[in-house]
Amino acid sequence: MILTSRNTQRNSALDFTKGALVLIMVLYHWLNYFWGPHDNRYLRFLTPSFIFISGFIISNVYFSKYGVSDPQLPKRLIQRGLKILGVFALLNVTRNFLMRGGAQDQVAPAESLGKRFIDIYLIGNGVGGGQAKAVAFFILVPISYLLILSALLLLLARVYRYTFHIACLLFLLCAVVSNIVGVEVPSLELLAIGLLGVIAGYAPIEKVNAAVRHPVLLAAAYITYLGAISIWNVSYPLQVLGVYLSLMIIYLLGQHDGEPNNFRGTVVLLGKYSLLGYISQIAILQILRVIFNHVESENTVLGLSFVSAFVLTILSIELVDRARSQSKTVDRLYRAVFA
Repeated sequence: MILTSRNTQRNSALDFTKGALVLIMVLYHWLNYFWGPHDNRYLRFLTPSFIFISGFIISNVYFSKYGVSDPQLPKRLIQRGLKILGVFALLNVTRNFLMRGGAQDQVAPAESLGKRFIDIYLIGNGVGGGQAKAVAFFILVPISYLLILSALLLLLARVYRYTFHIACLLFLLCAVVSNIVGVEVPSLELLAIGLLGVIAGYAPIEKVNAAVRHPVLLAAAYITYLGAISIWNVSYPLQVLGVYLSLMIIYLLGQHDGEPNNFRGTVVLLGKYSLLGYISQIAILQILRVIFNHVESENTVLGLSFVSAFVLTILSIELVDRARSQSKTVDRLYRAVFA
């Protein structure tokens, strides 16, 4: 549950932001699976936005809910981080098992397995879309690391209040330097952005709400950002800027007084299940790719796969939400995995 304190309700604008990211992620992966190679620079904000939001929730929700000095909080963060890492491993074991029979069915030498482990779990070379990725659901790895790292930093933050700020600065410096020397480490870059999210989450939600209520300035800044990446592509500093601007605009769109309409209510619901939505949309798109692989009409494949991806992702979340409300067993199972 997304809380800003022990007694407050969910922040629907934050849920809307997470739900909108899930829908944009459906578009992003649909392009990779069905459209083929393309210039994705205008969606490069997406993956780091998920980990930024995760960092924001750590400080704005968990710190407020438990209190920084609560001895249970580091344990809670580590447990959640390990759960997400376990979900990532289980999903990819299942995925590889289902894909057996092709080239991936061959036994790789020990050196190759070691290199793949380092690439995936340390360097983060699983980032990106398309059909050639070694793993799926990669963003779960840096999110799990961020939760575990935050638990460790939290112990130091009880002694020195700017621990997260110092850690974020060090990670950012390392990420920028590695980019300058031409050695990209995606995991490092994403963790730095996640720590920026933690720092942003220190701000009371009222200040966050006030900060985004400048639509003209946000629009001008975003147009400038689009022009910059059109000319220079997406460098790491521009990617960080894109995360801030994109999330601020989506959050502004999510602010709403009164009863939500059907579309907004659907997006908010997706946001409440953003982790499950992220997982389900990838699984759905991979199944659709197999199904439509035998359809010869390219236009038919593009049209049906596009509509099916969004509809099935939304339906999967609505079914889970309804099942949780009607079955305590389903609710406990969901909480055991995702809560």
